[in-house]
Amino acid sequence: MSKKNIEECVRETLEQYFQDLHGAEPHSLHDMVIRAVEKPMLDVVMRQAEGNQSKAAEWLGINRNTLRRKLLEHKLLK
Repeated sequence: MSKKNIEECVRETLEQYFQDLHGAEPHSLHDMVIRAVEKPMLDVVMRQAEGNQSKAAEWLGINRNTLRRKLLEHKLLK
């Protein structure tokens, strides 16, 4: 396992994001971060669960219907 945890990666990326803005104010930052993290998380978990939505939902700690809705939103259903 990498020595860098997810929280550190997000923190560093956000610090860089603010630097790249060069003083401009961000907009919809929460939504941007959630979307950036949620899609790859769902993709990886679904692959690790071998497409089993019930198992993936359990691993994620969310309802299977919520998982299905999120998979549809991110166009991850085949």
